[in-house]
Amino acid sequence: MAGAYDDRDGKIWMDGKLVEWRDAKVHILTHALHYASSVFEGERCYNGKIFKSSEHSARLLRSGELLDMPIPYSVEEINAAKEAVLKANGWDNAYVRALAWRGSGEDMGVAAKRNPVRLAVAAWEWGSYYGDAKMKGAKLDIAKWRRPDPATIPCEAKAAGLYMICTMSKHAAEAKGCSDAMMFDYRGYVAEATGANIFFVKDGEVHTPKPDCFLNGLTRQTVIGMLKDMQVKVHERHIMPEELESFEQCWLTGTAAEVTPVGQIGDYHFEVGELTKRVASEYEKLVRA
Repeated sequence: MAGAYDDRDGKIWMDGKLVEWRDAKVHILTHALHYASSVFEGERCYNGKIFKSSEHSARLLRSGELLDMPIPYSVEEINAAKEAVLKANGWDNAYVRALAWRGSGEDMGVAAKRNPVRLAVAAWEWGSYYGDAKMKGAKLDIAKWRRPDPATIPCEAKAAGLYMICTMSKHAAEAKGCSDAMMFDYRGYVAEATGANIFFVKDGEVHTPKPDCFLNGLTRQTVIGMLKDMQVKVHERHIMPEELESFEQCWLTGTAAEVTPVGQIGDYHFEVGELTKRVASEYEKLVRA
């Protein structure tokens, strides 16, 4: 599927029906385009099955609630829409994007209670998010932007507006030849990458930031469960920047990232060690089971 994302063959589900890919459009006065009143999910389909489909759909509904934007569909209806998109496009392995937003209506100010909440589901074939980093380890910049205080944002929502600083941070990282950027939080603790959670290894034990101001990713939760099943001790805690020097291995987790080893963050270097490789391998087996 080469070319611009708005100029492709295929079907997209919008507001209860499948439409032609190029016809999946919204008006320029759509509220979400001006005020970021939208939430989304990123999911992967492996061998014809979406991994944790219902959990993603439930989180989408919860994100809508947190933004005072109730989505007029059930988990089952959203699941069915995703399946319809995959079937219509003939894909067994694909990335799936469900998106809910406040559309155009009677309101065009900050408040938009009279505008309808709309829902769309698209999918496309998407390989490794970080290219060949799964073999040699991704190179990360350290972002200047920080994850904000949860008193200022609904940090448990996967809301489009919360990705603004992520886009800027990733652009800055790519300009330096990096794949991504690691972000600190508003207190100065290690938080996450721009679209993935982060894990570290030291002396055979795993350390990962406590998700108290950023999204507790479904892949993150899955990997923590895997590690516990493997009898590996996991510490969910606040991590100080100066600790980066003492960690031996590092990886990222996310639906798009899956489990991606990290070889460098700023001036700190990590090996793509045996535990990292094992976690990546076991995750690959799990999602394709």
